[in-house]
Amino acid sequence: MAKLKLDLHDIYNKGNTIEKELQRVIDEAVEKRIPLVEIIPGKGSGALKKTVLRFLERKDIKQKYHRIDKDSKNFGRLFVHFKHKR
Repeated sequence: MAKLKLDLHDIYNKGNTIEKELQRVIDEAVEKRIPLVEIIPGKGSGALKKTVLRFLERKDIKQKYHRIDKDSKNFGRLFVHFKHKR
């Protein structure tokens, strides 16, 4: 199964860049009909993960994907699942 991966470790302290990268990876998944995006905010304090979840909860973004799974084995990882209409 094809998936996209976005590791936020390198840009964790750049708020605008984080939003742009999240937007880019979501748009790319929709455009290329990729069913899964793995986002790695890392473990840290949890602030970056909260930022990512807040972004994913936005109405304009939420309508693009099907659901979010938090990795039960790795706190610093999220999976965004897409159901693409044919």
